[in-house]
Amino acid sequence: MSPDVALEALLARQENDLLERQQQLADARTEVARFVDDYNVAQQDLRGAVIERLSGLEEIRIRIEELTQKCESELFTFAAGGPQSEPSRQASRPLSEDLAVRGVAVRSIYLDSVHNDPATVEHLRWLRSQGDDVRTTASLPCRMLVFDRAYGVLPTDPDDSAAGALVLQGRGVIVALCELFERVWENAIAFGGRSPHRERTGGELSPQEKAILRLLGEGLTDEVVARKLGVSVRTARRITADLMSRLGARSRFQAGLRAAQLGWAAQAEAV
Repeated sequence: MSPDVALEALLARQENDLLERQQQLADARTEVARFVDDYNVAQQDLRGAVIERLSGLEEIRIRIEELTQKCESELFTFAAGGPQSEPSRQASRPLSEDLAVRGVAVRSIYLDSVHNDPATVEHLRWLRSQGDDVRTTASLPCRMLVFDRAYGVLPTDPDDSAAGALVLQGRGVIVALCELFERVWENAIAFGGRSPHRERTGGELSPQEKAILRLLGEGLTDEVVARKLGVSVRTARRITADLMSRLGARSRFQAGLRAAQLGWAAQAEAV
């Protein structure tokens, strides 16, 4: 091939790459400007937000009962922590019955791991019989309740919900919590009493594997990952070891690199 023809093709390819990069930068500038605008609006709303701090399980329980009794239209919940304890199940029943009688729409998201506990499965069946809409997902960020899109309750420590809680008010904060809930709700699976089919197919990762890969990428320990998935530390380590074996990696850093090369990291980010 003549050098001028080959060089012309090479320059054209580089020009196309440059144009594509310029477009990416322009898109990034637009996203940054949009983020700054959203941040400024949120900051204005936060200045008028009200934060109430709760200490101890008893104080948290009493305040949640008060908010539940005042709830008029809808309640959203993230039920993190995996299988529910017997005291928790018993304490929630009167509140659930009261909400059902008053026609409050309840949507709850539990972890997939609840299917490993027959008592929790039976409890979720009972909630559905009361009219609750229940779904499950591989991982949840923390416990959360949102009452009437007006009050939000979050733990002060996402890894220890008994340490304390915050009751939040303010349009900017509540809108963000509701948006988070809706995003997770869209990807969750309706609870039917049986464990959902979440096995991987071909090169695909299962939702639980995607969640673990994403959480490990955030630098979380095995103990924290296990809590977020509602499984034992041993189970979390077993899944992690299986992922590393499939990737042929000797370290988590190497596993992260190979996961990115195979497109697994992108799958994990989509969870």
